[in-house]
Amino acid sequence: MALNFPNPSRSYDATRNAVHFWGHDQSMETSFYISADALQRLAPGAARDEGALLAAFDRNCPRIRDAAAKIYGRGKKGGSYDLHPSHF
Repeated sequence: MALNFPNPSRSYDATRNAVHFWGHDQSMETSFYISADALQRLAPGAARDEGALLAAFDRNCPRIRDAAAKIYGRGKKGGSYDLHPSHF
């Protein structure tokens, strides 16, 4: 089944220093985290504070979701998925 992103919500996770967002495969919800380092690869020069990272996520959302779908498509492992700079 295809992964989709009907929920536009995202939040900053200070513990992980990452932005958290969700994808859905039918009724299954899956968590994704994109690291601050990955966001800075997509938005060079962006600050590492919550507001700047959320803004970088918003500006690059289609690309981030494409990367998340590729990672998810490689095999369901359950739990959450982490996106790192190497994914971009």
